[in-house]
Amino acid sequence: MAVTFLSDLGVNLPVLAAPMAGGPGTAALVTAAARAGSLGFVAAGYKSPQALAEEITAVAGTGLPFGVNLFAPNPQPIDPVDFRTYAGVIAPEAERYGVSLDGDKPREDDDSWQEKLEVLRAHPVPLISFTFGIPAARDLAALRATGALLIQTVTSAEEAAAAADAGVDALAVQSAQAGGHFGTLTPSRPAAESPLAEVVAAVHRSVDLPLIATGGLATPADVAGVMHAGASAVAVGTVLLRSDEAGTAAAHRAALADPARESVRTRAFTGRPARGLRNEFIERYECQAPLGYPAVHYLTSPLRKAAAAAGDPERVHLWAGIGFRHATDEPAAAILTRLAGQL
Repeated sequence: MAVTFLSDLGVNLPVLAAPMAGGPGTAALVTAAARAGSLGFVAAGYKSPQALAEEITAVAGTGLPFGVNLFAPNPQPIDPVDFRTYAGVIAPEAERYGVSLDGDKPREDDDSWQEKLEVLRAHPVPLISFTFGIPAARDLAALRATGALLIQTVTSAEEAAAAADAGVDALAVQSAQAGGHFGTLTPSRPAAESPLAEVVAAVHRSVDLPLIATGGLATPADVAGVMHAGASAVAVGTVLLRSDEAGTAAAHRAALADPARESVRTRAFTGRPARGLRNEFIERYECQAPLGYPAVHYLTSPLRKAAAAAGDPERVHLWAGIGFRHATDEPAAAILTRLAGQL
């Protein structure tokens, strides 16, 4: 299976387009990847079940292979006092845009998990991947019954062993160099800064499953290195953020090209460890930000939306991995093909 689970779908370019929730990941990007001989993932995170169904239908209509990525339930509850305190601390940032933050009671939910499972039962897809948590056995069984191959995001050999025990078909092995949220199953424990090739090699030694490596990959040499370490394929996100088909906001695109920016860890925007470009919000509030996902995500969402609409890069999350300087303004197919140049 290690060499056939993608080729059986007609995928001959083992550099995949990673799922990017919240805007950058679009149906056009998924389709562009597939037309290049690769494969992309519809990002279900933050979408309503109806919007997910519509996007799946649109992409499926092309007849090209694709996957869907789900945020699996693994909440990080927040202390109500810590939540209200943080809401008060960041309130002045929202006031400058005339928006208010709902800081009275934390909002905790599971991103419409069961409803999205129903969508995938009604609209079967070839691949389904999970991040944040390992789904319950009954949910994995229900999705497997649709004919989908199941991929679990992991960040260590220990997580890989747990995913293998759960019975998934493949693993997406993510390093702490990745942009956006870390897929760790234990967000309260900081992920190690080990190079991706080391994480892949450790996972490869511990489980007998196909591996898709992801996190900080930005050059053909990066891709070749992790494939040599045991990956069957790779997935890239940050290097696609400036691609023609990405839905990346204008302020985010501009920040990616700013030579003064750097990629840093943060939980200030969502209460879950992530990596993005340093800005004023991270500088001011990172040390005060509590862990608590999705409560902090919902708390800051009105501020981030207002800042994005105003083109303000200092008060919006600018997710980006360590390879962001290699992101370029060109078609996604050209980027994916170039990254496979040393394979």
